[in-house]
Amino acid sequence: MIVTRFAPSPTGYLHIGGARTALFNWLLARQSGGKFILRIEDTDVKRNTPTAAQQVVDDLKWLGLNWDEGPEVDGPNGPYHQSERRDIYDKYIGQLLDEGNAYHCFETPEELALIREEAAKQKKTYNYTRPEVFPTADDVENARLQGRPVVVRFAVPDGDIVINDVVRGEVTFRAGEIGDFIIQKSDGFPTYHMAVVIDDELMGVTHVIRGQEHLMNTPGHQALQDALGFRRPVYAHMSVTVSEGGGKLSKRERPKTLRMSIKGRGQVDTQKLADVGGITVEEFESFTKGQSVPDMPAIDAIAKHLGVKLPEINVVDFASGGYLPETMVNFMGLLGWSTSDDREIMALEEQLECFDLTRLAKSNSLFDRKKLMAFNTEHMRMVGSEKLLEHFKRYIELKKSPVASGDDEILNRILLACAGARTLAEIEAKTRFLFFADDAIEYDEKAVNKVLMKNDGLGVLAEVRKRLAALDDVTAEAIENILRTLAEELSVGLGKVAQPLRVAICGNTISPPIFDSVDMLGMNNTLKRIDITLEKFSK
Repeated sequence: MIVTRFAPSPTGYLHIGGARTALFNWLLARQSGGKFILRIEDTDVKRNTPTAAQQVVDDLKWLGLNWDEGPEVDGPNGPYHQSERRDIYDKYIGQLLDEGNAYHCFETPEELALIREEAAKQKKTYNYTRPEVFPTADDVENARLQGRPVVVRFAVPDGDIVINDVVRGEVTFRAGEIGDFIIQKSDGFPTYHMAVVIDDELMGVTHVIRGQEHLMNTPGHQALQDALGFRRPVYAHMSVTVSEGGGKLSKRERPKTLRMSIKGRGQVDTQKLADVGGITVEEFESFTKGQSVPDMPAIDAIAKHLGVKLPEINVVDFASGGYLPETMVNFMGLLGWSTSDDREIMALEEQLECFDLTRLAKSNSLFDRKKLMAFNTEHMRMVGSEKLLEHFKRYIELKKSPVASGDDEILNRILLACAGARTLAEIEAKTRFLFFADDAIEYDEKAVNKVLMKNDGLGVLAEVRKRLAALDDVTAEAIENILRTLAEELSVGLGKVAQPLRVAICGNTISPPIFDSVDMLGMNNTLKRIDITLEKFSK
């Protein structure tokens, strides 16, 4: 049975590259009738963020990528948070020490930095020099008493290490390229390399699909597997996804964008921005110096306060941007993979039918945002009215939008009136005006000046008000007839009549078709808003 896993580190929100990794592992497991495991690799306690692990779970649920074992599901191979498996790791680290395949060392960070500097001066690749005689238990105890950091390194065996990769083919790492690496940190936690090897073995993982950046880790992992008598899973290292600027699509782009914006402003109110982000001044200053990154809600809150537009990088960013989960799994599935018939727009079920691990590409893939938008427009049309309503309701609740107060009947009318929209965000922005009090409309200054204050816009609006008030049967068709008739009488385009009315009821020039907008708002509210507008701007 094929067993795959997705094992994110909760040092930040689920990045689009990580979500692609989860998708491909999920597809392979589901297609083969196998098992998909979710494992949280949270041994880096200094960099873990409070909200990241739960956000990963929420994002995978939103994408529709359910798991067979893991958080909230459990299973026979738990716990599924690595921080809860230390006794398991200690057992195998002890085995390696007892068999002479690992050893303790005690250098301080400063001492290691000097060794690296010396290697750089001699233009040599830095590799830790293995001692001829490994430290004894007494040596370890004395080092601890002296307050020195005690870690455990794996003694990488001599000889070439050959990786057989589904995507890369045969990759050879020559003897000496891989130095003795740390498998247990001074805080007692295993490193990623140790924990992942043990967990993949004990959880029965047969196939590991992960990013190309992990290829350099694989020879060390294979050496550990051999030393512990473990199986070797099948490896497939996916190509890198690059942004439109040419660089790697990185989860660091959001905090980097905010940091650069803050630096570009010169003097800022440090205390105020720290308070906005819910962090200390010290944490804020550490962030601006590039020394650390606070939890993502702090980044988002500070960016919103400063009016900084952050790039969409994490799954939650796209959910918040009004994209559909169907769009995201379709689009991510084509980043570094293609069907045999070059299909593009596909439902998840179609991806399942044709997924083929051997069709993963070696070349980098482009994260084309225009293409993503086109995909979303198509999926908005494809999902059907019931599913679209479900997605829209979730979106307006997520955004805490006033539109969320609408019942299913009005929300369905909104979706019908906004057919052809590119995102749920567009629909929400176009229809917020329906849920404001009549005297709470905020007028866009440019729209007022361009539409109402020129070409007798207020006069046209007054005439529109007169004719709407005289209407007996209020329907979208009747409203359309009134506006078109007036436009013909004035010998102007429909926009010259519709736009003053739109500004009056919406405050701007963006809404669903004006006939539907008036019909959904209701005639009483429409007339009140026209009156408020005429009074406000006629002065």
